[in-house]
Amino acid sequence: MAEAFNDKILPAEKAERYATVAQEIASVLAGEPNLTARMATVSSMLAASFDHFFWTGFYVVDPDKREELVVGPYQGTLGCLRIAFGRGVCGTAARERRTQVVEDVDAFPDHIACDSRSKSEIVVPVVDADGRLIAVFDVDAEATAAFDGVDAQWLERILQDTFAG
Repeated sequence: MAEAFNDKILPAEKAERYATVAQEIASVLAGEPNLTARMATVSSMLAASFDHFFWTGFYVVDPDKREELVVGPYQGTLGCLRIAFGRGVCGTAARERRTQVVEDVDAFPDHIACDSRSKSEIVVPVVDADGRLIAVFDVDAEATAAFDGVDAQWLERILQDTFAG
């Protein structure tokens, strides 16, 4: 199904949909320097563009506790407030600085269940222009195996362009 996004009907094919949303995000954020505004906009626009995105948002590196993530802008049910580096999918992505695509969160070692309805997850590290980790971007789905390499490729690109570009 292709949802309406503002005045646009989004393509049904996943890669085409991401390409369209990426252009929209870049257009909306052109000239906006505020990090919170950028994160809130990315969360909102991606959540509105994919029906299966159950929870969509950022966990930000806490400036006072550099080995801990704190919940940032998101769309969805209540998120975990803090996650230590190395814990769960988000903490693993932060520690390893590598995108995590998890088909079944119940099979992931040390998974943190913020909402028991979440069954699969993708988490992408977010770096700034200097290559410093500033956050991770987390998307959960209620179905297993909801994410794949196309999601990873496009989310990495959107986040790179938005926060390090």
